[in-house]
Parts: sequence; C-alpha cells; structure tokens
Amino acid sequence: MIFPFNGKAVILARGLGSRMRAAGDGALDGAQAQYADAGIKGMIPVGRPFLDYGINALADAGCRRICLVIGPEHDVIRNYYSSLKTTRIEISFAIQQQTLGTADAVLAAKEFIGNERFLMVNSDNIYPVEALQRLVAMSGSGLIGFDRKALITHSNIDAAKVKTYAILEVSAEHVLCRVVEKPEFVPDEALISMNCWSFTPIIFSACAKVDRSARGEYELQSAVQYSIDHLDETFRVEPFRGGVLDLSSRADIAPVTARLKGCAVNL
Repeated sequence: MIFPFNGKAVILARGLGSRMRAAGDGALDGAQAQYADAGIKGMIPVGRPFLDYGINALADAGCRRICLVIGPEHDVIRNYYSSLKTTRIEISFAIQQQTLGTADAVLAAKEFIGNERFLMVNSDNIYPVEALQRLVAMSGSGLIGFDRKALITHSNIDAAKVKTYAILEVSAEHVLCRVVEKPEFVPDEALISMNCWSFTPIIFSACAKVDRSARGEYELQSAVQYSIDHLDETFRVEPFRGGVLDLSSRADIAPVTARLKGCAVNL
C-alpha cells in the first residue's frame, strides 16, 4: 500500500532528560541551567532554543507540519511554540500522558498523522538536511543508517558514546533485518541508528501491539521489529556519511553552542 507524504514530521520531546538533569561538566548560564535542571533539552538556549534548529532542518528538507510529542507538564514548550510566528511551518502538539517509552510516544501522534507517511526524529538531535531529504524522498518506511566513522568525525559525539548506540543489521538489498540495542561489539563498518525514520501508519498498529521491555517501557525498536515480523513492513536503510549534533548532557551544551553560532533559523 502506498501512503502519501504531505510534509508531516513528528518530534519526540517527552523524555525525562535524566542525563541532562544529572550533574556534569560545563558552565551554564541561568537559562541553560534552568532548562537543564528540568530536563527540557529542546528549550535549552544555544543561541536560541535547541529545538528551533532541528525544526529548521526539517523545514529545509520539505516538512511543513510538525507535531511535538510532549508531556502534560510541558507548558513551557507549548507556550513558546504556540506564540511563535512562523512562515514555513505549522506546529501542533500531541500529549503523551506518561513516560511509557518511545513506541507509546509515537502512538500519541496517531491522530495528527492520519493515513499518511511521516518523518520521526528525536528532539535532542539536529540531523543533516540531506539525510532528512533522503527520508522525504522514500516511498515507504525506512531510516538513515549513519556511518560509524563519519558520525564520530562530524558530530560532537565521541567514539565511546557511539559504541553504546544501536546498530543495524541490514540485508544486501539495504533492507533492515534488526535493530540491535546495546551491542557487545560494534564493527567499524556498522551503520548506526540515530532514530531518524520514515514511517507509514502501519507503525501505529505495531506500537499498540508490543509488550513492555525489561525496563518497563514500550520501545520503538520493538514496534519496528513487530512490523517486520508480523505486518510484512519493509524498512529501507539509507546509508549516510555525516554527523548529528547531540544534546544529551550538560557537557554537550558548550560545543553545540559553538557549532551553531551564526546558523540562521527560518521557521
């Protein structure tokens, strides 16, 4: 079945921000410390709110309707984006009532998406416009597989951290077989998942079917695997050599601010 793409993207912004709330290196100004203490990573000012830059990249890639999945307590996000004057995008909100995992967060956006294909990304990453454009150009489900070496070279993410990321098992035809979380060994040629996806509405059926993981959450990678194993969904993996800006901890704020200096935002 072919699902139309009408410029919709979902950004998961509901996370608890546990690593950001933890004490760490890096001198923060008052506003940065306020949002870091609350774990609201997308609102941390790095020139302007970090999330603005991620939304700008989606707009550059051709997305026009953005849905932020937030918690009921995230009035600061809702108030900021509800009052923001935009010319290229429309911003909507979906509420994830409890922090029950990424599959549950995606499911919260079901009404916004309807019967269309959409992009899904994290709120604490800024992805290259070219990578997002490749997702827009897909005809179905898929994701960006980031080259491990290039990710280390072109990101603010060190090699030790990249080793903790999920890797992709991919067929010779560039089709996803499995997402491997917490791999014991990461080959140099491994493609890394940074949660940069194209989904069809089929993912909602899978998100509603998966069981909780060992840590008590409904995991998106479990929903993807359910889609592959039980719903005959095919995910194309698009290899990509490039970096991602990551805002996971307080130590990331200064280098991310430096990299974004002078970057224009047009929402």
